[in-house]
Amino acid sequence: MTTARAILEMGMGNDLHGKDYTKAAVRAVKDAMHHSSLHFLKSLDIVKEQVIVNVKVGVQKPEAVDINEIKSLIPIGIVQIYVEEGGLDVVDDEAGDTLVIASAALEVMLPKLKTELTI
Repeated sequence: MTTARAILEMGMGNDLHGKDYTKAAVRAVKDAMHHSSLHFLKSLDIVKEQVIVNVKVGVQKPEAVDINEIKSLIPIGIVQIYVEEGGLDVVDDEAGDTLVIASAALEVMLPKLKTELTI
C-alpha cells in the first residue's frame, strides 16, 4: 500500500516537578492530537486499519519514556512510536528541581487515492 502524509501536527507537554519524561511526552502527544480531527476518513471510505500513525517524541532522556503508554493514546491505525533526544530540561538549582519539556509530532499517513480528483 502506497501512503501519503495527510496530517502533521505538533504538540508540547511538560512535567513541572516530577522529572517524569513519560508524563511530559503523554501531554505533548495529547496536545498534538487535539489539533486535528479524522472525521473525514469515512468520507474517503478509509478504514481505521489502513491508517498509519507515526508518533515522534523528543525529550532529553528518551530511554525514560514508556513507549507503550504513548502507544495506548492513539485510537486508530498502525501506530509507530519514535522517541529521540530533544525537548528541554530546565534545571532550577536553587529549588533542586527540573522542569521537563517534551515535543511531539504526529504524522497521519493514508493510502494514496487511486483516482485523481477534479474540481
